[in-house]
Amino acid sequence: MLKKAWFCTFCLFLLTVGCTSTNSTNSRQDSPNNPNEITTSNTDRRNKLRGRIEQISKTAQGRMGVTATVLETGESVSLNGNQRFPMQSVYKFPIAMAVLDRVDRGKLKLDQKIRIEASDVVRGSQILDQKAIGVELTLTELLKYMVSSSDNTACDVLLRLVGEPKIVTQYLRGLGVKDIVVANTEQELRKNPAVQYRNDATPDAAVGLLRTFHEGKGLSTSSQALLRRLMTETTTGKQRIRGLLPKGTVVAHKTGTSATVKGVTAATNDVGIVTLPNGQNLAIAVFVSDSPAEAAIRERSIAQVTRTVWDEWSK
Repeated sequence: MLKKAWFCTFCLFLLTVGCTSTNSTNSRQDSPNNPNEITTSNTDRRNKLRGRIEQISKTAQGRMGVTATVLETGESVSLNGNQRFPMQSVYKFPIAMAVLDRVDRGKLKLDQKIRIEASDVVRGSQILDQKAIGVELTLTELLKYMVSSSDNTACDVLLRLVGEPKIVTQYLRGLGVKDIVVANTEQELRKNPAVQYRNDATPDAAVGLLRTFHEGKGLSTSSQALLRRLMTETTTGKQRIRGLLPKGTVVAHKTGTSATVKGVTAATNDVGIVTLPNGQNLAIAVFVSDSPAEAAIRERSIAQVTRTVWDEWSK
């Protein structure tokens, strides 16, 4: 009797251990903390987001490139992120960084006066036209005209102070930023529309530069703050990155737009840093190239992409 009782107890013990082991294994497989499941979930989510962006890109009626990254978490999505696009006035952002780098190194001063020469004046410039010849403006004023108002004359004055466009590219390489090329003045861009394709960037590189800027690399704290303020005060492209975002959203950005030649617009761009509701920062670059669509349609596509990303990462 004792042997029989002992044998039954032993069998019951083995059965209990087996069930416990099986349940434990199932629990691990079903756990939401399983790394494989998280990777799959994040990949699916990113692919769905990219799919929505790809659908929006078709409305732009041109080639669209997008890269968007939450700087604090690394969440990212990209469409044609490694393709090259003409920057147009987006290139004034790295030019401003190169100018302020010289301020930080004592080669230029924010309050120094610079005379506008006849050779600086660009036809069709936003503000500083022929009437500005001979006028003296501080470096800070010229930066504001170039960044906040996208003035082309101010841009060429500042490029003259830097030395030449390729020095800006060299500055970027020193920061470790590749795939952004500053090669020409605004005067040269206006004389030959084909030149704009030499001043190009990939969306990935543009966001990389935004990250570098946000993290305070390459500029002093005061220079970084000044440029971010000027980008936040940007008056151009109100219907692009900012177009569909909630009122009061802080956006520090730089637009770029080409002329329309034979019904085709080579560049409709916007790059910037958007403050999300949780205080994190979204770096985004959207380029629309060679589109026959009207300006409102091109700008709307940029706004829709931004809003789509905003909605995804504001959840």
